[in-house]
Amino acid sequence: MNERSDDGRSDSDLASATGERRQLINLAYRLLGSLTEAEDVVQETYTRWYAMSEQRRNDIRSPGAWLTTVASRICLDLLDSARARRERYVGEWIPEPLPDRDEWGSAATPDPADRITLDESVHMAFLVVLESMTPAERVAFVLHDVFRYSFPEVAEIVGRTPAACRQLATSARRRIRSGRATSATSTTSTTSADRRADLVRSLKRAWEAKDIDALVDLLDPEVTAVGDGGGRAVAALVPIEGAERVARYLVDLADLAPGLTLSERTINGQPGLVAHVDDGSVTVIAFDVAGDRITHIWAVRNPEKLRPWGAGGVA
Repeated sequence: MNERSDDGRSDSDLASATGERRQLINLAYRLLGSLTEAEDVVQETYTRWYAMSEQRRNDIRSPGAWLTTVASRICLDLLDSARARRERYVGEWIPEPLPDRDEWGSAATPDPADRITLDESVHMAFLVVLESMTPAERVAFVLHDVFRYSFPEVAEIVGRTPAACRQLATSARRRIRSGRATSATSTTSTTSADRRADLVRSLKRAWEAKDIDALVDLLDPEVTAVGDGGGRAVAALVPIEGAERVARYLVDLADLAPGLTLSERTINGQPGLVAHVDDGSVTVIAFDVAGDRITHIWAVRNPEKLRPWGAGGVA
């Protein structure tokens, strides 16, 4: 798939490898759920590319295919080790949240080539379901269903047969359907973007007013709120379930942090909130919506995951 000898090849063909950076960042983020790790993967991929001799690089027919193969295999290795790391993680682990593309100018990776394409495959609800997959399922599913690689191409990348990769993707789709059924994310697409923004705005106002009844009205009766502090910021160690409990928890947080302010922002392509203390962002809050109710709340407080948001002190 990747190599052939072609002595007449121009330098511009080889230089096209650098144009794959954005694609690789997009792929690695979806595979790992971490922009930091995705950047590390892409750096390692290019390190391996330039560590080869010029002749070896010239012999590679498709630099993009070679880079994708290497990046995917690095991600697969990282996913295998990540399972053990996340078992030791303090509290719940939530994928690293991404700001809207218009906000990347002041972020840690301002180069437009490094921006993540914001589509349904990076919505927080989708990434959370991806976390339930085995590493092989996740890689096969993302490569085939999201990036449209054929199963023979996926097979060469992950080192399995096309039939095995097809089975992995089928198993991954079952997890997606199951996750949507239990979290009601299957109805998210039927809720307009304006309505989702209205719900988040209403929750912000009710939270600021410490109005428990108004909060309960906005929350699904079986809503789940998950916090991620990673041992570096105070956060609930286990999910909080139920509209009444979540509403009271939000009000208690407001009482504990009187200087906290909330702003409406776009998080992974969806309406969300960012909590600020002084000039720093201390919490990024993503939501999932079904119909006219909020079904999931994900609050990322680990400062290591808030680099693009201008993370400040820990509240």
